[in-house]
Amino acid sequence: MADAARRIDTIDTTPAFTAADAAAFQARYEGVPATAMLRDLLTGQLAGRIASVSSYGAESAVLLHMVASVDPDVPVIFTNTQKMFGETLAYRDELSERLGLTDLRVFRPDPRLLAAKDKTGLRWSYDPDGCCDLRKVEPLRRALAPFDAWISGRKGFQSGTRIALPRFEEDEGRLKINPLADWNKAMLDAYFTEHELPRHPLEAQGYLSIGCAPCTTKVQPGEDPRSGRWRGWDKVECGIHVSTLPGEDPIF
Repeated sequence: MADAARRIDTIDTTPAFTAADAAAFQARYEGVPATAMLRDLLTGQLAGRIASVSSYGAESAVLLHMVASVDPDVPVIFTNTQKMFGETLAYRDELSERLGLTDLRVFRPDPRLLAAKDKTGLRWSYDPDGCCDLRKVEPLRRALAPFDAWISGRKGFQSGTRIALPRFEEDEGRLKINPLADWNKAMLDAYFTEHELPRHPLEAQGYLSIGCAPCTTKVQPGEDPRSGRWRGWDKVECGIHVSTLPGEDPIF
């Protein structure tokens, strides 16, 4: 009797979510308050499949509080670029403790890649795109590997490039959620006050959008909140929120 045909192992490469899925979520939650939307998603369809990504920057406490209020066990990913302000690291620990977050996951750049591509630690000064790719994009890609969806803290008012920001996007086969896409500064400030959330210590000094120390400057009156990031460069995003990756070498 011939042996039964051997079943060939296959790997399912179908993306968890598509652009059409993102559009469907956008329509489903149109007009639903951010807190209610997160509660529905985190306790329903996306339970156990989602992480929150946070820079622990000037406005991060609002979204982290919303997530923790629903489920403090939701994984929170923080990419430590090893160029962070010391104040940010201290704020991360203080805020995580206050909110009762139980699963803070810190990812750092691959030391082998740093040795090969940024041995002096000065790549930020001549190739900020490459530096961000090395220190933020690559670690986050590793961090998100187990998840089908992730939560971002972007807001539409932060800069001209974010005005039309949707609540839901497809990102490398995952669902990316921007719960605060339509929030303005007054709404954020009111939430801080209502829930007595601590502010990032650098905010009072004029740092309204806080990233890595070498590439973050104070925001001047009348400037948009992200104008202090990569000042002097034709660059508005770190690379996490764009579809194309920078090349290994700078283009002048």
